[in-house]
Amino acid sequence: MKLLYSNLKKGEAKVMTQNLDDLWYLSAIIEPKDIVSGKTLRKIRAISNDEKSKDATKKPVFIKIEVEKVEFSKFSSTLRVFGVIKEAPDEIPLGEHHTFNVDDNTVITIIKQDWLKYQLDKLKEACSEKKSSLLICVHDREEAYFALFKKYGYEILTHIQGEVQKKREENIKKENFYLTIISKLKEYVERHKIKQVIVASPSFWKEELMKELKDNELKQKIILATCSSATKNGIEEVIKRPEVREALKQERTAKEINKVEELFTEIAKNNLAIYGMKETEKASLIGAVKELLITDTFIQKSRSENFYNNVENIMKTVDKAKGDVEIISSEHEAGKKLDGLGGIAAILRFKLDY
Repeated sequence: MKLLYSNLKKGEAKVMTQNLDDLWYLSAIIEPKDIVSGKTLRKIRAISNDEKSKDATKKPVFIKIEVEKVEFSKFSSTLRVFGVIKEAPDEIPLGEHHTFNVDDNTVITIIKQDWLKYQLDKLKEACSEKKSSLLICVHDREEAYFALFKKYGYEILTHIQGEVQKKREENIKKENFYLTIISKLKEYVERHKIKQVIVASPSFWKEELMKELKDNELKQKIILATCSSATKNGIEEVIKRPEVREALKQERTAKEINKVEELFTEIAKNNLAIYGMKETEKASLIGAVKELLITDTFIQKSRSENFYNNVENIMKTVDKAKGDVEIISSEHEAGKKLDGLGGIAAILRFKLDY
């Protein structure tokens, strides 16, 4: 995402989206009562004396809305911002509803009455980080998964299967599956400009693959790790391994997973953690929240079920008490685990007595 202009004294930030990750960030930044403006398509009826001959055509116009609802869809790669029109050309009545469909290369201006620290952090993070440069491959001698890390989780690029040579067919030449994997690694490294590759497998399969790898430049980018299976669960397992912590420390996904793991560790010790809306709200009011963890799914739910004001008040209370607010994506397993606790929880500064 590009920050084209900002004047935080006036609460303004003008941005241009560049990829799907940016839409995820904006879904966490834009909230009800914000003002969003930009060029958009709007149906406008042609002026005519004959009521029956009026035709509506879509035209590009500049519109400013007060936000009522925000919806992000990873699958359709769109961010929809719904609201009431506050400023528009004369032929468009004020007070009507309009929807901004935000996708790649969309320019919008966001105006907030008060930018919270976590929102500014998200904006800075979105505008400063480049595309993910981390590729992960989990494999054995029969199949392999390739995944690209994203700011909102990770994307499975492909799943391939090889032909397993059986003893009775030992005289029949089979395709070398390791060479197929290596070919895919080279393809994705070049296409996505990958800086580091994590290759993981159960047992010794990764070492066998490395014996077949002759490309020294690719070898230097590879970190080996261990996983129990060559599956999607294997990817989740790998990102928790100590071998890859260094490679992942700049990745938002890994940061989120580690935060949720820290939360569950404190819960297991019955120590510095609470979860659930009521308990988190109580802790925030007495300044006990060190880190507030809340999933994007829970935020969307609160907006659709009309209790977002309560969630927003908790975030503002934590922010004013110098606590950190972490929006956790539900796209990965850690986010799903947090959703299992209700979607909102906190790591505390001190243990609560009640």
